[in-house]
Amino acid sequence: MDFSQVELGSEDQAFLDEVRAFLSTHVTDEVIRRDRESGDNFDEGVHLAMGAAGYLSAEFHSETEGGWGRVQRRIWQLEKRRFHAPWVTWGTTAIVARSVLTFGSPELREEVLPGVFSGHVRMCLGYTEPEGGSDIATSKTRAVWDGDSWIINGSKMFTTGAHNSKYVFLITNTDPDAKKHKSLTMFLVPLDSPGIEIQGIRTVDGDRTNIVYYSDVKVDDRYRLGEVNGGWAVLMGPLAVEHGVTERKPDGLDDIAIMMHQGLYMATTVDKVAAAVSRETPSGKKALDDSSVAYRLGRSAARMEASLSAPSMFGRVAIAQTMRDTAPDLMDVLGTASTLPIETDGAADDGASEYLYRWAPLCGIYGGTLEVFRNMIAQHALGLGRPDYSPPKAKVGQ
Repeated sequence: MDFSQVELGSEDQAFLDEVRAFLSTHVTDEVIRRDRESGDNFDEGVHLAMGAAGYLSAEFHSETEGGWGRVQRRIWQLEKRRFHAPWVTWGTTAIVARSVLTFGSPELREEVLPGVFSGHVRMCLGYTEPEGGSDIATSKTRAVWDGDSWIINGSKMFTTGAHNSKYVFLITNTDPDAKKHKSLTMFLVPLDSPGIEIQGIRTVDGDRTNIVYYSDVKVDDRYRLGEVNGGWAVLMGPLAVEHGVTERKPDGLDDIAIMMHQGLYMATTVDKVAAAVSRETPSGKKALDDSSVAYRLGRSAARMEASLSAPSMFGRVAIAQTMRDTAPDLMDVLGTASTLPIETDGAADDGASEYLYRWAPLCGIYGGTLEVFRNMIAQHALGLGRPDYSPPKAKVGQ
């Protein structure tokens, strides 16, 4: 394996210098502190600056469409992570924008897409319902045609970024008597429509998401994406992106798996813990001298490296599960000071392992639970068939 420094051509090196200068100017300590306090994973100033610099358009479009080439795209992705740029709302916006481009009318594309690339239009995902869990095809949010428009009633959970967005990519049920995959219709609903209420929810890791209520929300038919009751076809592309099952290019410049952002934080945390246990105490000893500490740290590092090498859905499961498994060990080897959060006096590793511990459970839920993805791997990658949840049959004579 070659660990030597990658040598960039002059044009790509100039681009790297440009990106680093941009990010260091806009992703300041104040931005990171404010984002941590709000839990938004979004900063409007940074987002608009990216739009004004042409970065949003260049990231969205392929090279043949005027976007970045493969190397510059990879540079941008890696540097955004290293600078901890707030990015989640751009991620959902880009997913929805591709559906608008594919399924929206020319008028809707003209209304939405210019603002997407300038940064003024942000979009979020209206999938999960309070009682629906990961099976989004069981949507009970109803859209009913009343002669000149659609009337929508229902509610959606975990609509992250709704309070910073202009539109929501909304799954609705337009035929409750049809099979669940034949009853869905997708809409791009303006979030300033009368009858919409957005309520913030804080997750255990401090992030903000939302529950959104729809009460007799009137939506013009031009905001419909795809055919009536044909919403599953509209959803297939966005779900593939969110699940991390899109095809990787052979040049090796794509992430091995989705959730590499979370994996990078786990790797950074392992490094911080390793540094902490390697420091000498006033007595001249190091925590790492204890063989159990060395073993548990080594095991965490090995599992972390293995998870970052797993591809596609395998990697998604491996990273999230490894975060859950290693976080308690990392905190335990540091002792009680590991329970102190970031920027707290006395925190053993500046709160890195404490945050990893709180973040890990959420990473096994994003876009579907680990159990859902394990079933998908079993069915689609290993060919094991669908799980049978029916009650066990009684034995003869019982």
